[in-house]
Amino acid sequence: MTKQTGRAPTLTDVARAAGTSTAVVSYVMNNGPRPVAAETRERVLAAAAELDYRPNRIARALRSRTTGVVGLILVDASNPYFGALARHVEQALDTCGKLTLIGNAGYSPDRQEHLVDKFLAAQVDGLIIVSADGGADVAAQAERAGVPAVYVHNQPEKGRALSVAADNEAAVQQAVAHLRSHGHTSIAFLAGPRDAGPVGRRRATWEAALAGTGAPLLRCEYSRAAAAALTGRLISENTMPAALITATDEQAIGVLAGAGAHGLTVPGQLAAISLDGTPDSAYTAPALTVTQQPLEAMAAQAVDLLLSGEAAPLTTLRAPLVIRGSCGCEATES
Repeated sequence: MTKQTGRAPTLTDVARAAGTSTAVVSYVMNNGPRPVAAETRERVLAAAAELDYRPNRIARALRSRTTGVVGLILVDASNPYFGALARHVEQALDTCGKLTLIGNAGYSPDRQEHLVDKFLAAQVDGLIIVSADGGADVAAQAERAGVPAVYVHNQPEKGRALSVAADNEAAVQQAVAHLRSHGHTSIAFLAGPRDAGPVGRRRATWEAALAGTGAPLLRCEYSRAAAAALTGRLISENTMPAALITATDEQAIGVLAGAGAHGLTVPGQLAAISLDGTPDSAYTAPALTVTQQPLEAMAAQAVDLLLSGEAAPLTTLRAPLVIRGSCGCEATES
């Protein structure tokens, strides 16, 4: 058997090398619609491997009216939290034989709508959307075009599509209860620049739990640099709280950096819990105690809902408390 040179091998080349028809090769490559004897299947696969044959996705799409591609829209591809979520989504889709096409909205609702238009024009089989705060219900936009869509992590306020998220309210309640078990009565909360989406729900739950305690609400951008700068300013003003829940790991890591730079010890002078639980959180100094968002389970459920088309309400998954060193406990996980 000789590999073709100068051009990509075709279905006909594989059929000739395997000593069978192109129809049989097509059945093997597409797992149907007709069965193929095991011996013949092995002969076709061996010929395809020898020739380095790859099915033409475009031609297959024209025949089946599906592309095998799912669009994934991320609110911020540079954030490790969303990067980790994207990795799990891609792995889940790959297991189902789907290729993932990723677009970055950069926290822009307009950019998000633009990406939906582009993905629909590319004839994706479905969309998984990590929605930008304040954006339109772009899943409805996709479904009007006949393309299924699922939200993961965040659903717009008026969104009606299938959605998978962590139980943010329970996560905050766990964090508050744990810091109270260390004797803290005034527990600050570090939110983002605006209250919306999951962070808005986390902030509201914290506010209800700490009502009447005078605990401060702090704000900064969702970045390490912004949180480090805020921490340095609070320390210099002697207003740094003794206990803090951060809305995101990126902010928590910045807080730890700012505390270290200004000689504030964690957890000695500052007890901290973060509400994301990304892989980076286990490798800070000290390691962060977190409520760990179940990213792998969220991704798997989102893909299952998208491909099955099941009608289901908003699905919320537990975000367990993972105790490390930043809260004042001896670490139980590293």
